[in-house]
Amino acid sequence: MILQVENLTVQRGGVAVLAGVSFALDAGQAVFLRGPNGIGKTTLLRTLAGLQPAVTGAISGAHWPEGIAYASHADGVKPTLTVAENLRFWARVFGTVEIDAALDQMNLRDLKQRPAHTLSAGQKRRLGLARMLVTGRPIWVMDEPTISLDRDSTALFAQAVQNHLRGGGAAVIATHIDLGFDAQTLELAPFKAAPMSDADFDEAFL
Repeated sequence: MILQVENLTVQRGGVAVLAGVSFALDAGQAVFLRGPNGIGKTTLLRTLAGLQPAVTGAISGAHWPEGIAYASHADGVKPTLTVAENLRFWARVFGTVEIDAALDQMNLRDLKQRPAHTLSAGQKRRLGLARMLVTGRPIWVMDEPTISLDRDSTALFAQAVQNHLRGGGAAVIATHIDLGFDAQTLELAPFKAAPMSDADFDEAFL
């Protein structure tokens, strides 16, 4: 397995939000995380990306955690750099050099000399997603990646993910929309952690 999640409990602000989460991905597979706002999608993604520890359970896999590339709600764009400079910066961070494919796949070639601060919200989002293409990492973990994207740009992104999967990669994507390709769907509502009772708190703080 490229990524295996077993009986995972994750917390936000010291309080468990999801418990018992389990799924597995092999090369070429993706999973869509679904659930209402506040259910814990971002918390789960941050835990998968190694940015915070799990409360219980295990995450494993052939490329975890070194093989993870994480895209949050923020675009990760440096406003004073051009589009091409932003991608070269991230390529160097991840030890790669090729940016042309990312420019083409996210329709950024005509914008490559534009400073990032002059881009529209959708163009910045495309640049932020193009960053994933230059990481060289096999596992993409993405939080609502289509925010600010129009229909055509969403289609570009979906095609880029499919190309990644065909190349042997995997993806975990929190999204409310249909991206138009086959993937596992993991509804997170059944994994909502039970609310804490008074017995869960130290009486000194009551």
